[in-house]
Amino acid sequence: MPTKTKHEQIIEYITDLEVGEKISVRSIAKALLVSEGTAYRAIKEAENQGLVSTIERVGTIRIEKKKKENIEKLTFAEIVNIVDGQVLGGRQGLYKTLNRFVIGAMKLDAMMRYVEAGNLLIVGNRYQGHRLALEAGAAVLITGGFDTSEEVIQLADELDLPIISTSYDTFTVATMINRAIYDQLIKKEIVLVDDILIPLQDTFYMTTQNNVEKWHELNEKTGHSRYPVIDAQMKIQGMVAAKDVLGATKQTPIEKVMTRNPITVNEHTTVAAVAHVMVWEGIELLPVIDEQRRLLGIISRQDVLKALQMVQRQPHVGETIEDIVTSRIEEKAVEEGYMFECEVSPQMTNQLGTISYGVMTTLVTESGSRVLRKYKKGDLVVENITIYFIKPVQIESMIMIRPKILEIGRKHGKIDVELYFNGEIVGKALMMAQLIEP
Repeated sequence: MPTKTKHEQIIEYITDLEVGEKISVRSIAKALLVSEGTAYRAIKEAENQGLVSTIERVGTIRIEKKKKENIEKLTFAEIVNIVDGQVLGGRQGLYKTLNRFVIGAMKLDAMMRYVEAGNLLIVGNRYQGHRLALEAGAAVLITGGFDTSEEVIQLADELDLPIISTSYDTFTVATMINRAIYDQLIKKEIVLVDDILIPLQDTFYMTTQNNVEKWHELNEKTGHSRYPVIDAQMKIQGMVAAKDVLGATKQTPIEKVMTRNPITVNEHTTVAAVAHVMVWEGIELLPVIDEQRRLLGIISRQDVLKALQMVQRQPHVGETIEDIVTSRIEEKAVEEGYMFECEVSPQMTNQLGTISYGVMTTLVTESGSRVLRKYKKGDLVVENITIYFIKPVQIESMIMIRPKILEIGRKHGKIDVELYFNGEIVGKALMMAQLIEP
C-alpha cells in the first residue's frame, strides 16, 4: 500500500470529522504532528472541496459537502460570510443547509404561519419572534445591527440553530442572499469536466510496469489507440498513442516510448477551457487527475463537443452579462452579407453611460461566431480579437453590426467586424477563430 503524503492524511482526517466539528491550524498540526504551514494549506484545500467553511470570529467548521443538485442552497455558515454577520448563538448548527428564507415584516402571528423548520427568518429586534422561530426549527438573522436576549441565545445553543446579527438592513440582506443563490445557479449551468468525464472504473489505462505488448492487447480489445500511463500510486506518468509504439518491439517497456509529462485537467476545469486546450494542442484525449496527480478518469474530444452542443440547447436559469448582451442581438435581412442589430441597455454601459469595452468585445465575438457557424458546422474557439477603432455609444442607442468573412479554411476563420450607429462607424475589429470539426 503506497504511503500517503501529509497533505493527503490531513484531508482524510478532515473528511472523517463529524459535521459541525470545529478545527484550527494549530489543532490539526498538533493532532497529526505536522507543521502549521502544511495544516493551513490542507485546510484551504478542504475549503475548496466544500468540506469546511471558515467564518470570521467563529473559526473553521466541518460542513456537509453539497450534492450537485443542491448547489443552489446555502449553508448558514455561507450566510454569515455573505452578510458579514456575527454569530450570537447556535454555532453548532452553522453547517446546516437552509431551505428558504422568510422576511419577518408582518405581525407576529401572521409571520409565524410562514416559518418552518430549516428556514431562515430575517427580522429586526423582535425578541419574541426570535424565540418563536427557533422553537419552530428555523434559524434567525437579525438585521440593523441589533442583538437578542440571553434567553434566546441559550435556546439557540440548545437547539443547534444559528442566530446571526448583521449591520445591514432587511432589504439589503435579502438582495445579498438572492445574489448569492443566483451566482450559484450560474455556476450550476457551467459544465465541468466532472460532469462528463469517463470515470476510472470505465477507463482503460496502462502502468509503468507494462510493455508495448499490453498496448496491442488493449488496442485489440477496445479499438482505442491512446491510453494514460500510471505508476503504482495511480499517479499519471505519461500518455501512449499509436505513433509512440510504431516500430517498437512488443517487449519494449512502455516507459521508453510514452510521452512524459502529458497535458492534464482536473475535475473542476470547465469544458470550454478543455475544448480550447484540445484544439490548440491537437489532442484527442486528456487524463483527468486530482490534486495529488492521481488518475480519476479521461475526457475525449467527442465528449467535449457533445457537451458544448448540449449547453447551447439548454435554457439558462441565471443570466450573466454575456447572456443579456447575446440575447439582444438580432439578425437583420440585408441584400448582401450579414447584418445584426443590438440596442444598448443600461446593463451594457460603463459608469459614463456609454457602451463598455467588454460589451463591445461580446458583440464582435457573438456576431462573428454566428456568421462562421453559417459556413461551418460544429463549434469554434476564439483565438484572437483586436479592436482597433472605437467611439463612445450612449445608452438606448441601436448599434448595427456587420461581420465580413475575410478568410475561412478547414480549421481557421478570420472575420472583420464593423459596428455602426446612425450610419456612422463606431467600432472596427478583427476576429480569428479555430474551428472544431464534429
